[in-house]
Amino acid sequence: MKEIRVIRQVDEQQLDALGVRQWDIWTKEESKFDWTYDSAETCYFLKGDVEVTPDGGAPVTMGPGDLVTFPAGLSCTWHIRKAVRKHYRFED
Repeated sequence: MKEIRVIRQVDEQQLDALGVRQWDIWTKEESKFDWTYDSAETCYFLKGDVEVTPDGGAPVTMGPGDLVTFPAGLSCTWHIRKAVRKHYRFED
């Protein structure tokens, strides 16, 4: 199974090296929805409280300060428990 990778409380040097502050921003209110990743996504959470459950897998929680990578081909359910604001980038 494809795994969600979470790095907790990433430091500013890592964020600068990745150019995170130049990535687009996505926001979403509290909600629950299914999603499938056509390509890998890396994102950095500025605010929110989210639980993402891969199909057939255990839930993964994420929130402010977390750098998260979702692999291409992952199907999952997003449960946004507090509104989200995150930088994101899709891989080519």
